[in-house]
Amino acid sequence: MASAAEQLAATFSLSSFSKANELKKRIWFALGALIVYRFCTYITLPGVDPEQLQILFGRMQGGFIDLVNTFSGGALERMSIIALNIMPYISASIIMQLLGSMSSRMAELKKQGEQGRKKINQYTRYGTVLLTVVQGFTLAIGLESAGTVIEPGWFFRITTVITLLGGTMFLMWLGEQITQRGIGNGISLIIFAGIVAEVPSALAQAFELNSNGTMSFGVLLAIMVGLTGLIWFIVLCERAQRKIRVQYPKQAGARGGGMQQPTSELPIKLNVSGVIPPIFASSLLMMPLSIAQFYAQADDAPGWITSIVAYLGNGQPLYIALYVTMIVFFCFFYGPIQFNPEDVSDNLKKQNGFVPGIRPGKRTADYLDYVLTRLTVIGSAYLALVCVIPEVLISQASIPFYLGGTALLIVVNVTMDTVTQIHSHLMAQQYEGLIKKARLRGNKGGGRRR
Repeated sequence: MASAAEQLAATFSLSSFSKANELKKRIWFALGALIVYRFCTYITLPGVDPEQLQILFGRMQGGFIDLVNTFSGGALERMSIIALNIMPYISASIIMQLLGSMSSRMAELKKQGEQGRKKINQYTRYGTVLLTVVQGFTLAIGLESAGTVIEPGWFFRITTVITLLGGTMFLMWLGEQITQRGIGNGISLIIFAGIVAEVPSALAQAFELNSNGTMSFGVLLAIMVGLTGLIWFIVLCERAQRKIRVQYPKQAGARGGGMQQPTSELPIKLNVSGVIPPIFASSLLMMPLSIAQFYAQADDAPGWITSIVAYLGNGQPLYIALYVTMIVFFCFFYGPIQFNPEDVSDNLKKQNGFVPGIRPGKRTADYLDYVLTRLTVIGSAYLALVCVIPEVLISQASIPFYLGGTALLIVVNVTMDTVTQIHSHLMAQQYEGLIKKARLRGNKGGGRRR
């Protein structure tokens, strides 16, 4: 089956795109919002010394901080007003989803439809505010400990917390606006834009290392080939599906052709959770570890903070184990949310559909859960492999810039989702045009009969 990108390439024409006025407005709105986001990454926090900050990041270059800086689009390195990026919002979303599976009250809110969803979103915003205040205050103290603040004190801490809170809430609002009035998922596109913005500088740094002899041409070529192969592997796994045959009651055939039994296929993706598990796992690890790394740069840093940074550094065994555990956990946690076997079984039963050889109802739900569990095992192994192997190679080869599998996974997934939405809008535009033409022909035909 052709992917949305292949279908879009086959059916795309400038004439059809020029007629899709609604789609063009959405694309321009999304691009404008992302430009505003990129502009915000260059507005530095008040009270921070840029020269000392540059020296600090020069000492920490090549470590875990590069991962955080890549996801923030360079906002952390410049210590901008959106240095925390959208990560507090993602962390709050994780907490709310975990509470949804453990709290009966949150489960009831989910069943209330749109009204319950609004309440959950409101609680998520409250959680975002709380996490941003805590992380902003901790980051302010970390900057003071690292000696990058012009005038340390409570005034700097309070202004930093207020500024970072405003920046994070603005990004959250901007992401919601992109989702509603633009194209694609706003939060994912913000992370996508930050990663893509750092790719040219990473490539330029790689070629510069090759030109001055620090990195051999063979290593550079191996990195390019490996990235290309990794992208191909991600696309292959993201398109992989397990199709389950579904049958429906027999219906009378056209022109007395006897009874026919309609059949269809129920597709279940290999990676049901999508890019959510790596994003969740990264968001829970990135900001605490990056703040701890700021503390570790201070002359009077406690020994336990230095040990945490050393053991949970990029590519270290403890960090890899913790990262893989979180990815697998969120795969099994988020998979049934995306594809609920009981809900799918109930819908099939209402439509009089059934899986051949499986009784409708609970047996069908158990069978779908059986298939989903095994697909999730393979899907979680795929995600862990893609996210972890580049981290290990980067740390072992001592590459002084970050270009990992998690970033590639997010870029490929967001690109595929956005292309799918663009294709859907173009197809809807074509269908609307055909319906209008059919109505005009019908009106003309009716006029002649009169």
